[in-house]
Amino acid sequence: MTSDAAAAGPTDHRFPCPNCGADYRFNPATGELVCDFCGNTEQVEGLTRSHVPAIRELDFNAALEARLPEAETEETRVSKCPNCGAEVEFDPDIHATECPFCATPVVTDTGVNRHIKPRGVLPFALDEAAARQAMTAWLGALWFAPNGLTDYARKGRRMQGIYVPYWTFDADTASRYTGARGHIYYETHTVMRDGKPQRVQVQKIRWSPASGRVRRFFDDVLVLASTSLPKRYTDALEPWDLSALEPYRPDFLAGFRAEAYQVELRAGFDEARQKMDRVIERDVKFDIGGDAQQVHAIDTTVADVTFKHVLLPVWLAAYRFRGKTYRFVVNGRTGRVQGERPWSAWKIAFAVLLGLIVAGIVAFVTSQSG
Repeated sequence: MTSDAAAAGPTDHRFPCPNCGADYRFNPATGELVCDFCGNTEQVEGLTRSHVPAIRELDFNAALEARLPEAETEETRVSKCPNCGAEVEFDPDIHATECPFCATPVVTDTGVNRHIKPRGVLPFALDEAAARQAMTAWLGALWFAPNGLTDYARKGRRMQGIYVPYWTFDADTASRYTGARGHIYYETHTVMRDGKPQRVQVQKIRWSPASGRVRRFFDDVLVLASTSLPKRYTDALEPWDLSALEPYRPDFLAGFRAEAYQVELRAGFDEARQKMDRVIERDVKFDIGGDAQQVHAIDTTVADVTFKHVLLPVWLAAYRFRGKTYRFVVNGRTGRVQGERPWSAWKIAFAVLLGLIVAGIVAFVTSQSG
């Protein structure tokens, strides 16, 4: 199946139903394309794990030097939110809508974005009903959350299924280090306690120089390529089952939206290097051994860097409740939820008052028993 894309210019991923012409959407529950208008269904081609081809990595240096083949880049129509800066693909027949990330009104335009094509996509496994159930359960478990928000979220507007952009990086690293290995030993000292001498054991560390080499191959170091959501939310959605990545096909985007990446490739690799360096430091400490370790210097050579642009599934809700916007994100595979939590002033006040009453009762009982 192919999308109705023009031969040139920006790509519109649309999948018309052959029966009635309405747009298909991808159904996470069945892995099929479904027409909500007439009920027709169609299987996504090749959607079986036993026949999934390997996802080819792209050369990092070639991308930085703009030497990627033209087939690895594309243009898409995007609209940029004036509030949070999200760049999201919209259907060409939509002229006004709300930003799915912050609920700000957005007037769509014909702006285009040229970017590196996605190489992989992790299809949604949860439908909207399952995502809403997970979010409502998460809200209900929050201490001091307003009751009204839970009801509002349960009955409110539809959640948005968004494919969020990420980079993954592979790299072969070789590191030389210098440091020190510590061995714990004990010395016996005499100290005076209550006017009497007592012998105690005092821990000491004997340090000796250490140096060596460690190697590690990094596979699929994941870096968020979006700035539309607080990173603490998206980090908390991990882990992602990247082993289930499918080679990118527009079919998976039917009925969903995709966000364009805002973190450029080099900046993404800089963040990946920070993650790699933390792992390398742990490797160095393990290699030093002993009871304690000091790391003085690490010199790392990085080779054979490759990358992928991948899309990961997130259900997103942005609710305006009592004049404030609250955002919630749900991992479209596992149902893990994160978001901006509201507080109920009266619940907090009641809890404080109850705590004071309990403290007063305990103090009264204690004074009477004394």
